Parts: sequence; C-alpha cells; structure tokens
Amino acid sequence: MSYSALTLEWLENTFYQQGFAQFPDDQFKALGLTDAQLADLKSIGSSEEAHVGLLQSAIAQAGVQPVQQCQYNFGFTDAAGMVATAAILESVGISAYLGAAPLVSDGGILGTAASIVTVEARHQAFIRSASGVAVSPSPLDTPLGPQAVFSLAAPFITSCPDGSNLALTAFPALTMTSPAPVAGVMNLVAGTNIQVQSDAASGASFCGFTNSAAPGGTAFTPFDAANGCALPPNLAGVVYVTLTSDAPATGVLTDDITVAGPMVMQLS
Repeated sequence: MSYSALTLEWLENTFYQQGFAQFPDDQFKALGLTDAQLADLKSIGSSEEAHVGLLQSAIAQAGVQPVQQCQYNFGFTDAAGMVATAAILESVGISAYLGAAPLVSDGGILGTAASIVTVEARHQAFIRSASGVAVSPSPLDTPLGPQAVFSLAAPFITSCPDGSNLALTAFPALTMTSPAPVAGVMNLVAGTNIQVQSDAASGASFCGFTNSAAPGGTAFTPFDAANGCALPPNLAGVVYVTLTSDAPATGVLTDDITVAGPMVMQLS
C-alpha cells in the first residue's frame, strides 16, 4: 500500500506543479473559477506536496525504502483539460487508498494514509463542485487494487528510477469509443451499450463495472467486439470499467481475470 500510495502522490504533486507553471491564472478564471476557487485549487497542489513528505516519513520510519519520483508527461494543452484530469486523479487517489488499506500491517503508515485520504476526498469534492457536477453522486467510494491503480497512472509515466515502478505491469489500455461524454460526465441509462477498444479485447468475454453500488464491488455484463457491452443498473459517480475473462457471481474482480483496463467513467 505504501508504495502505490506514494507513487500516486508523486504523480499528483508533479501534475499540479507542472500545470500551474504552464497555464496562467486567466485561463482558470475563463472556466468560471472565482479568485477564491482558484486559490483553493492551488492549495490542492500544496497539499499533495505535503502528502509526499508525510508518506516518505511514515514509510522510512517503518524501515522501508520509499519509492522515488518518476518522470511524467501529462499531455497538457489547456487549463480546462488540466482541471478535468485533476478530477480523475483525485478520484483514483481515493480509490487507491481504500483498496490498499486492507493490505497494510503497519499502524503508523495506516494512520498517515487515513489522515491523507480524507483530504483527498475534500479535493475531489471541491473539483467536482467547481466543475458543475454532483459533489457526492454515490454514498460510498470505490476501492481499487494496486495493479489497477498503477494501470491508470502508467500512461502518464515516461520513466522511473529503479524500484519506483512497484514491480507491477500495467494491464493493457482500454478506451471508450462511444458514446462521448459531455464535459467529462456521462448521463446514461441502464442498458445503454458502450463501445470500448483495446489491443487485448479478443481475450475478453465480459465488461466489469467497478463501483461502490455494485454488489460485491463489480457488476459484469457480456462483451463482444461488435456490440460492446451494456451498462448495468444503479451505478453512479466514478465507475472503473475493465474487460474480463470471467464474471464471478460474487461480484469480486481479481487481477487474474482482468484482460484490459481499467478506464474511468464518470456517471452523473
């Protein structure tokens, strides 16, 4: 847990540093942000820097070598894109902490992580509010395992020092080809077919929709390359979509059945 959390905090810290260095304040204000909201957004970047230091200290005190900062390419083009990506990163950050918590045996690291994840939740709520979408669309947040988290972070990482890639391999990438989201958010009804694409799609038989509202954590629907897969009912907020080789009745998604993904879907 400590490795995956610190890897993601390094990424988030660098993300905000590079974004604010690249885009002037007027680009953020053009999105409708007030001076106070822009100050809040910049304070999120400062918090991420503090999180890096806190985790480094907690991990070192536990007798473990902290992972180092990687090199990143976020593909920034404008402030609007940065804010949209920030909303996704903050959601993934919360999911990373929740998914890794059961793996932690050191109380000091767990306590530090718990104090961080509540702040990450406030970050996410502020960015969702500033973006004009529902602040709390679901009653629970959704946990993700370390390999799924690393798979979401991997597209931004260009290189890492030895020992800083968690010794994990990212799952093959998964993208949605239709329908297209509006302002990053999708307003879809259950049963709507979504089309997805992956180089590994030939090995998949199901789509997995991981969300706190799904019994067992993940709802599965049949997948085929021509028709995609249908959206299950009762999902809201952040949904992580994967292609899988099986659909366990328990609703528990495991790495061994994951074929591609996850990708992030924001449902209204």
